Amino acid sequence: MIRASRRSHPGRAPRVAAQVFARPSDRSKGVLVLGTLRLPCALGRTGPRIDKREGDGATPRAVIRPVAIYVRPAGGFRPCTALPTRMIRPEDGWCDDPRSRRYNRLVTLPCGAGHEAMLREDGLYDVVIETDWNRRPAVPGRGSAIFIHIARPGFRPTEGCIALSRKGMRLFLDRMGRFSGIQVL
Repeated sequence: MIRASRRSHPGRAPRVAAQVFARPSDRSKGVLVLGTLRLPCALGRTGPRIDKREGDGATPRAVIRPVAIYVRPAGGFRPCTALPTRMIRPEDGWCDDPRSRRYNRLVTLPCGAGHEAMLREDGLYDVVIETDWNRRPAVPGRGSAIFIHIARPGFRPTEGCIALSRKGMRLFLDRMGRFSGIQVL
């Protein structure tokens, strides 16, 4: 199991390398900007919010940091990155039950708490970047599984994640630093 490392400088926010801007006309769609790279992305169905809560469909309006990458063995690609990377297994899930002590963590299925399977047939989790949103400590109800993952066709809204096209994901991973912060505005 991958363990996310603590911030490189405890108490300080990560260096912001990328920014995500919601479109004024449709807050569930946006653009991720990293240097000269501009990538269309999908956001949560209710857009960015400061007061993120479990199940609200919002993308947290905050600085988040990538901490690990999960790749589907038969559908993903091997990113070249300094982040811890591992293949998704059939028994991998993510706990989204605020009542569980395993809330907002990778779990082994079957799991008695509410969860989502990491191995999905729709391809959305062929490549998943785990972020540090609500990680240490995980506050129940503050939101779980805020990932950067593959977008649905037409960049349809997510449940709160940031989603990129497959090509966009490759470009982002090629340019993303290990401790780069992503500011969602």
